[in-house]
Amino acid sequence: MSGLRAVLFDMDGTLVDTEEAWVEVVEKAAARYGHALVGEERRSVYGRSVEDTAELLYVSLGARREELAAELGADFTARLADGAEPRPGALRLLRTLRESGVLTALVSASPSAIVRRVATSLDGHRFDAVYGAQDTERTKPAPDPYLAAAAALGADPARCVAVEDTATGVASAEAAGCAVLAVPSVEPIAPAAGRTVLTSLEEADLTLLRSMIAS
Repeated sequence: MSGLRAVLFDMDGTLVDTEEAWVEVVEKAAARYGHALVGEERRSVYGRSVEDTAELLYVSLGARREELAAELGADFTARLADGAEPRPGALRLLRTLRESGVLTALVSASPSAIVRRVATSLDGHRFDAVYGAQDTERTKPAPDPYLAAAAALGADPARCVAVEDTATGVASAEAAGCAVLAVPSVEPIAPAAGRTVLTSLEEADLTLLRSMIAS
């Protein structure tokens, strides 16, 4: 089948306004260990899973990986206890895709329990597949979550558009073979072959998404 088959959405910073909240959680955890998270080290946690972030930082913080991951996960879960604010244009785009019969998936590096909670809070939208960090052997920046989501939908990744906001997520989606719509939330992302960059989801529509997939 030619044309657009599915749109695969990242969650944090793409559909909901949580990327900065995640970084603040990591910064506060680092501060408890007497460490300031700055520069490249701070940027490195954007779009990363709890486990990957713990793996990146445990030496700098002098913490045990498992304990640090548990701490970060609990703090982030508590931070999102009252839900998350949708990003501008997110609900409109989801509604358009559902009305047009385009399959959608939520593909996140956040803990699976959080992803499922947020997935049910987006104005009643029902995703056709939902993947969190624990749902594949590897998570972003590896291609596994996007490959798994496309397979669950019966879609060739080359017929899917992945919507992402960080370099980590873009790397995952492109490694899976998806076209990428990047809407940066916290760090610049440059246009590239197979990649379209917008400043907001308010600029995205079905015509654009379809144009990103070769006929």
